[in-house]
Amino acid sequence: MSVLWTILAIIFILNTILAIITVFRQPRDIAATWAWLLVLILMPVVGFIFYMFTGRGLSRHKIFSLQTQVEDGLAAKIHVQKQENAAQRLLPATELSNESTELVNLFLSLDKAPLTKNNHVEIITDGHQKFKMLFRDLRAAKSSIHIEYYTIYNDRIGNQLMDILKQKAAEGVEVNVIYDAWGSQGATKKWWSQLEAVGGHVEAFFSSKHSLSDFRLNYRDHRKIVVVDGEIGYVGGFNVGDQYLGRLPKFGYWRDTHLRILGEAVASLQIRFTMDWNATVGPDEKLSYSENYFPEVSNAPGNVSMQIVSSGPNTDTEQIKMGYLKMISSATKSIWIQSPYLIPDDSLIDALRVAALSGIDVRIMIPDMPDHPFIYRATQYYARLLHNSNIHIYLYRNGFLHAKTFVVDDHIASVGTANLDIRSFKLNFEVNAFIYDKDIANQLHDIFLNDLKHSTELTNEMLRKQSRWLRFKQHFSRLLSPIL
Repeated sequence: MSVLWTILAIIFILNTILAIITVFRQPRDIAATWAWLLVLILMPVVGFIFYMFTGRGLSRHKIFSLQTQVEDGLAAKIHVQKQENAAQRLLPATELSNESTELVNLFLSLDKAPLTKNNHVEIITDGHQKFKMLFRDLRAAKSSIHIEYYTIYNDRIGNQLMDILKQKAAEGVEVNVIYDAWGSQGATKKWWSQLEAVGGHVEAFFSSKHSLSDFRLNYRDHRKIVVVDGEIGYVGGFNVGDQYLGRLPKFGYWRDTHLRILGEAVASLQIRFTMDWNATVGPDEKLSYSENYFPEVSNAPGNVSMQIVSSGPNTDTEQIKMGYLKMISSATKSIWIQSPYLIPDDSLIDALRVAALSGIDVRIMIPDMPDHPFIYRATQYYARLLHNSNIHIYLYRNGFLHAKTFVVDDHIASVGTANLDIRSFKLNFEVNAFIYDKDIANQLHDIFLNDLKHSTELTNEMLRKQSRWLRFKQHFSRLLSPIL
């Protein structure tokens, strides 16, 4: 027995030493460091296998590939306005304020995201509405269709999309599709081959297609972008799958928020897609600047000003999170947020607390059902934490809430793919539209109010009724939150 204990002690010591060496080999924030140490030490062998697929950072080559795409044939289209003049020159007088000017300048500095104007924006909150509009636009495409989704399922709606893309490719329209292999389970190469057989081009996002030795499970392409003929753009929370139309009993009705955009901002979405495509494909398949991809906007379709902002693990500036922090700090009246996952880091927690304790109306709406157990328990933990700081937490109960929206003072808004969680800020490739328009902000305000009719506010009594076992799961999941 003493020999067995000695062997176990040696294994534990070696495992601990290897865990420390493994975690500290690359720089990462202290919360993620401790989370990985916990996993590697408490789960010998299994923890290392998990780390191999989800814990390693991106290679220097891949980071360089993504960061240099802006210079690879697209610089002719990217005219970044000077920080000191951009907002004053381009924002309508009705939208000009210190808050909007500072946010515009922040994104010019962090993301080189040009401020675009003269956009027409339609807000979509229902899956049936979204796919009806999207399929109509795809069928009318004349020159190019560019699609990038985290999830494209091989199911009923996925095959409807496939049929349209095959038809357009057969007609001679250029069809390029990027999908995330992890998020699109079931959409196999065999399934995609039917599109390629008629001239379409399909690629799994670069972080999900390489060999086992270089596989990075943790870095997902969470973006949802469609650009048709360089003139119509879509961005937001909806993926492609039957569940997004409320067809899965597990989730019921699916409440999401998406944008259909006409105007100058479509070029920014096109640039983002092209950069992701060029980072994924081989040197002979890269896209270069073309008038077909970036047609001139001759007539102003609307008057909405916005910036398309991207973030991902290829940089350490966390552009979208910085935008959220700036919006929170600039609020004077209200901050209304919708997110399916609520796992903020310390900086966001402090910012939200300061706002609420300063008398600002801070409301956060989350779903009242899980789609990922650990993430949901961590969300419950942070919901309780923020509730105790005078922040109103609402549980949406009419199905599953997947919208990612942010509205400040009914003046500035954000809609996109980034959740209010650490994964979206540090690990996923995301894209958001930051909008400077009172009408759009008011529409999102009204949508939030309508969702309140199907929600219940978290109360002290509800928290007291939570069992000790549930609270233990919440606390344990919170320890893993930096790597969930």
